[in-house]
Amino acid sequence: MEKIRSFVDSIDVENKKVILRSDFNVPIINGVIQDKTRINLSLPVIKNLLERKAKLLLISHLGRPRNEKDNKLSLKPVYNYLKDKIDNKIYFHSDKIVDGIKDKISYLNSGELIFFENIRFNHGEIENNDNFAKVLSSIGEIYINDAFSCSHRKQTSVHKITKYINNCYAGPLLMKELSSINMVFSDKKKPITCIIGGSKISTKIGVITSLIKKVDNIIIVGAMANNFIKFKGNKVGKSLVESNSEKIVKKIFDNAEEDGCRIFIPIDVGVSETTDGKAKLKQLYSLTENDRILDIGPKTIKKIFEIIDSSKTVLWNGPAGYFENKHFANGTISIAKKISQNTSTSSLISIVGGGDTISAIKNNVQDLNFTHLSTAGGAFLEYIEGKNLPGIEVLK
Repeated sequence: MEKIRSFVDSIDVENKKVILRSDFNVPIINGVIQDKTRINLSLPVIKNLLERKAKLLLISHLGRPRNEKDNKLSLKPVYNYLKDKIDNKIYFHSDKIVDGIKDKISYLNSGELIFFENIRFNHGEIENNDNFAKVLSSIGEIYINDAFSCSHRKQTSVHKITKYINNCYAGPLLMKELSSINMVFSDKKKPITCIIGGSKISTKIGVITSLIKKVDNIIIVGAMANNFIKFKGNKVGKSLVESNSEKIVKKIFDNAEEDGCRIFIPIDVGVSETTDGKAKLKQLYSLTENDRILDIGPKTIKKIFEIIDSSKTVLWNGPAGYFENKHFANGTISIAKKISQNTSTSSLISIVGGGDTISAIKNNVQDLNFTHLSTAGGAFLEYIEGKNLPGIEVLK
């Protein structure tokens, strides 16, 4: 792999305008941040740049706004949180980024920070627009991409902006993400197990096919597992399944057999007739037409534990159930605790990734230990698959 230009402390930032692209795409309900992991992980680099007297210009997106007045996706709650965590002067720029922006923010002094409103409120961000890239780049002298989780998208603030700023670097969080994932496949501490969840199998066929060639075990959980359960001839009631998934599932099983990779799917489940109900534990053969599979059962958890115990490396992306209802978070929490325990006591290499996975863990259990906790979802999976991520390619 070509060398990535990474940001190091020897680079002089004093009195220089530094654009830092972070990822504060966090769950916010009624103005209250539900999971602050991504923000807290970014605080060290923010404080480091401010201590070194940079004029810091902080950029992030939040969700997928319908328009620039989508107040539910304002970053103002994140700004309020940052104010409590950062001693330096911090401003919130709520206006759109347009021609003349450079003069409007000329008040910024060394060691101070301007936090811009949701970058996706600006026309041209999602489109990776050349004109918007020129405007955005005009405010900075140095650009740092510290948002690995956004780097699989060709959008202005992670891609086209680098066309107009000479000094562009990968930030410390981004580099840590890459080195942690690379460690798994370069050192090859086998057996390697991948636990993969989520809802749509069609969006993950590429990564699963790629992983089959690289790992020893793949454990399928979450709603995606319903497709495998159905393929095996079991009834799934009203569970979420993807139409026409049979060919995809068959291909996965065929490839796994050819490459000697074991595929494991749930053998018992937690069900309810509604997503806001309580869990009933059932064997697959006893599901009724009104049941919805919303979690994995105790026999499945026990089997997953056995596979983790026999593994030297574990990658995990995607919760095991409908964790938004605590009655269906047991599978996810149990897996998290087991991986954490083995990381602490058995030298297990563990890479845990994905926004939903992290939210499920953080909201239900504290003080877990993993080799690396990745905030990325799609980028994490695409990088594992072997794809070139646009936001990283431009930093090589």
